[in-house]
Amino acid sequence: MRHRSVADLMTPEVVAVQRGTSFKEIARLLDEFGITAVPVVDEDGRPVGVVSEADLLHRHTSGEPGPNTNTAEGLMSSPAVVARPQWSAVEAARVMERRRIKRLPVVDGTGRIIGVLSRRDLLQLFLRRDRAIQEEILEDVVTRTMGLAPSAVTVDVNDGTVTLSGMLERRSLVPILVRLCETVDGVVDVDDRLAYETDDTAALASGDVTG
Repeated sequence: MRHRSVADLMTPEVVAVQRGTSFKEIARLLDEFGITAVPVVDEDGRPVGVVSEADLLHRHTSGEPGPNTNTAEGLMSSPAVVARPQWSAVEAARVMERRRIKRLPVVDGTGRIIGVLSRRDLLQLFLRRDRAIQEEILEDVVTRTMGLAPSAVTVDVNDGTVTLSGMLERRSLVPILVRLCETVDGVVDVDDRLAYETDDTAALASGDVTG
């Protein structure tokens, strides 16, 4: 299975500012492009920080003008939290969640910015057509990864929800198949209606795997 990467999902056209960009210019860019933050880059195009809507609002409401707080350098959160193009979408989403941010500058091997990944970009994963999800599960998960006959499992997909039915040889295969389906891009939920011929889970739990 090939999961879509940050490079597949990112927006390559980057709206960025320099350290000396003014408060008003940053606010204008956020409004004009409908974005929530802009990376601040140095002369070589390497991100040194990020200015968000929250940074502008904090400066406006705090009434505490500090050094350079009318420019990107004084407003930005630094250092910039960045993503790599080869990351999976899951890796990027985890960083966003952990750092409580909505956008990630994407940098190449030299640290130069080559794109931006937003939460909206990640939502593209869940816009995959049901037929594409179904085909990937049958071809990559059921047949190639699990080594099962395509006729053993029926896969129905409706608005990203996968329903699995059919008969597997062993009960222990059921949770494995479900977990693999859950990792397929675009899957929202998995409804397990699978049956099995042999319950091998008790033997596995006791360590008796013979026969």
